Amino acid sequence: MDMHTTIFDTLRLFFAHVFGWMSLGLGVTAATAWYIFYQNPAVLVTLMSSPFLLIILFIVQLGLVFWLSSRILSLSFGSALAMFLLYAFLNGIVFSGIFVQYTQESIALTFGVACGMFAAMALFGYVTRINLSPIGVFGYMALWGLIISMLVNWYFQSETFNLVISGIGVLLFAALTAYDMQRLTALANQLQGRDDAQRQMALFGALMLYLDFINLFLMLLSFTGKRRD
Repeated sequence: MDMHTTIFDTLRLFFAHVFGWMSLGLGVTAATAWYIFYQNPAVLVTLMSSPFLLIILFIVQLGLVFWLSSRILSLSFGSALAMFLLYAFLNGIVFSGIFVQYTQESIALTFGVACGMFAAMALFGYVTRINLSPIGVFGYMALWGLIISMLVNWYFQSETFNLVISGIGVLLFAALTAYDMQRLTALANQLQGRDDAQRQMALFGALMLYLDFINLFLMLLSFTGKRRD
């Protein structure tokens, strides 16, 4: 077995773990959203009738994801996984509201489109020899601007501005997906032979790609989602 085969097998196992943990996170989010909407709507009514509670939940989520991103490699694997699944669960609570706004068919369609775009950009990031580092630097700067714009529009409720934000968001998170895949490939190569470090990095990669996919899906939903009557 030559060195290139060994490297390829290691990368394949690494990304199997990355996408496995990512899929688990998405499953927790989807199951939580479905359960709240169909089985425990009182939670949803409480959230929808209390904008202040939604803001608090958003701040808690934002703080948790930034804290987890900075500490995930220093935590024990079990603790890091628990925090990741907690974040996915909180996302599911917020996501239950999309079932109120959009039809199930349009949500499913948007999910399919998001999967296709995500897969294409992830594959591009994995195979391209183009250095995507400038995209990452610009992208994470632009992300702050996007978050601020969304908070401003939360107050003004401009449909036109929302579409502009969503269009920029689709491009941004598609680009970040490619960048994050390239970065993860490079990090996995650097950690050859260090199984524990690779396991932690796989969970970190799952968090990054989970965030890319979730946000890509939400931005696309503004275009392809059919609102309920």
